[in-house]
Amino acid sequence: MQSSAFTFSPSISLSKPLNPAASRPRFRPISLSSSSKSVDLASSNGVSTSSSIRTPAALSSSRFGSAFGSAPCLVEERRRCDLTVRATSVPESAGESEESGKIVQTLQLGALFGLWYLFNIYFNIYNKQVLKVFPFPITVTVGQFAVGTVLVLLMWGLNLYKRPKISGAQLVAILPLAFVHTLGNLFTNMSLGKVSVSFTHTIKAMEPFFSVVLSAMFLGEFPTIWVLSSLVPIVGGVALASATEASFNWSGFWSAMASNLTNQSRNVLSKKFMVKKEDSLDNITLFSIITIMSFFMLAPVSIFMEGIKFTPSYLQSAGLDMGNIYIRSLLAALCFHAYQQVSYMILQRVSPVTHSVGNCVKRVVVIVTSVLFFHTPVSPINSLGTGVALAGVFLYSRVKRIKPKTA
Repeated sequence: MQSSAFTFSPSISLSKPLNPAASRPRFRPISLSSSSKSVDLASSNGVSTSSSIRTPAALSSSRFGSAFGSAPCLVEERRRCDLTVRATSVPESAGESEESGKIVQTLQLGALFGLWYLFNIYFNIYNKQVLKVFPFPITVTVGQFAVGTVLVLLMWGLNLYKRPKISGAQLVAILPLAFVHTLGNLFTNMSLGKVSVSFTHTIKAMEPFFSVVLSAMFLGEFPTIWVLSSLVPIVGGVALASATEASFNWSGFWSAMASNLTNQSRNVLSKKFMVKKEDSLDNITLFSIITIMSFFMLAPVSIFMEGIKFTPSYLQSAGLDMGNIYIRSLLAALCFHAYQQVSYMILQRVSPVTHSVGNCVKRVVVIVTSVLFFHTPVSPINSLGTGVALAGVFLYSRVKRIKPKTA
């Protein structure tokens, strides 16, 4: 719709009188009907109006018409001041550009969600393929952190992302986050090496349970009755799926549970990290620093616990396809770092509730694709338990935003 700005100006006639009688001065009151109409039009159209009626000239002409010639607007009765309306059209480019900007943002967000799911799917597939034939989860985790460290340094070196200025106090504060982040990814890889991908992610649906417990213990954030109610199907669904899982073993189960505990501990510590706004870091920068610190923390542990197992000589002696292992490990590490970065990019664009819902959908997609890819045997009861747990996670993400009523 075009909006118009109206300007009213009386069309003044300065023609000579048609006959001598018309030159005699006639004293008639000046009609203000034109201005009153303009006010009504302005109020009805919601626009500002300005009248450019030359009142002093009109008054002097009416008083001294015979001395200064014929007076304007007094030539004839039927000839009155007609108003000229000039409409200035405002182009619709502002509204159209805003509309197109919203469409572009929606498409970008949809593409980010698609990349988030795609990278996560490929990470789990390649990671599982490597861990099935190369059962050294610490070494695999170190390799993933090493690739992430190289990517972060390239990102900073090529000015693809601003290099942060970190103080010693900030590094000390980040250290606990890096520690639990390292353990979380290590326990996830340990679980993936022992049980199926679908079962690992079913157990990881218990993350909201640990989040509620840890937030109440360390942050004093006590859940509402709605949040507690949503935890019931999560716990019940995971228990049902675990009881009927074909690949179940306790080491894989407890590794996934430990991953839940450490990952949610990281989230709780993140809320307490750098309370001052001026000292805070954005999510991508924080994740990049944590990745580098995790590599340097876990590398010596890997050498001490598992030795140097990633050399070509060892892989050949173990009868493994060296090129296949290296390529799949590299692809898994790239997908791991990529999906983490995209996840934080999405979190900067949407609310935490929307991100939680997207994470729930991502888990469903990963479970379904891994079952189809690896031909994982799934019983009806196992499927029911997984579905109930994921439905509970979705319910939790929705009711979490309900604020308790204050007295």
